[in-house]
Amino acid sequence: MSGRPGGVLGRAPAPALFAVSGLAQYGGAALAVALFAVVPAPTVAWLRIAVAALVLLAWRRPWRARWTRADLAAAAVFGVVLAAMNVSFYVAIDVLPLGTAVAIEFLGPVAVAAVTGRSWRERLGIVVAAAGVVALAGVELSTGGADAVRGLVAIGIAAACWAGYILLGRRVAQGARRAADAPHADARPGPDGITSLAVGMTAGALVGAPFLAGPAAPVLTDAGLGLAVVGIAVLSSVVPYAIEQVVLRRVTAATFAVLLAMLPATAAVVGAVALRQWPHGWEVVGLVCVSVAIVLTATRRAPGDDRGASA
Repeated sequence: MSGRPGGVLGRAPAPALFAVSGLAQYGGAALAVALFAVVPAPTVAWLRIAVAALVLLAWRRPWRARWTRADLAAAAVFGVVLAAMNVSFYVAIDVLPLGTAVAIEFLGPVAVAAVTGRSWRERLGIVVAAAGVVALAGVELSTGGADAVRGLVAIGIAAACWAGYILLGRRVAQGARRAADAPHADARPGPDGITSLAVGMTAGALVGAPFLAGPAAPVLTDAGLGLAVVGIAVLSSVVPYAIEQVVLRRVTAATFAVLLAMLPATAAVVGAVALRQWPHGWEVVGLVCVSVAIVLTATRRAPGDDRGASA
């Protein structure tokens, strides 16, 4: 385990940092929900991706790295899947409670753990997660009608994209490590994970632009809307990713699993406080089941496999 970084982040307890990360991420989502009356949900998601891409490009300056065609292609596919995950998540939270949507979306990483794992913990985890999702989906279908169906389909797509994001993200990270270690006449280093994320988000924003950029016109003429979009991008993408990098250097896989299980509950708290979406009855049961499943399936894996730039 590497030494702790300096500064305030380095001295803060890891659980507190993780709580701040979750609150920022889902606070950004709650702010996004407030914009849906003015800008369509898919376009808000695209704006978040585009602004986050600009921030990451300015930060990482990926043109300074040594890229191969394979590196660029992997980062681009990774970014398009990431963009699809965010767009479908925002479509879902337009009609579903935030805590419910986040819990159901976790079916993606839990399923990856169940398929790739070999122990009884992973197998039990997918069963517990499925029970939680059934409880949550049943409540929504009984109260939400056609809108609930649309939201559940959208969050199912987001969960599938999250699973793809995990698998592609591992491949991108492994490729970045190989590129950094490989001898080359060019003195420039190969791309690291954050640099690949910057290129991937840029690719996702470019692919989505022809379909989603048009309704963004009000943001260009309203400074308040523009600031809100920047806030969403920073809160939901930049802040969580930066904090996560500090946490991942300081905790074990088991500790990270417990912290990861805080996220559905954190989303439910943010939804209750910011959006008046109070969970009750079977919703609480579903949230607890999903949190237990996260702990069961994440404990024996490396920290950070499931998060990254999650929706």
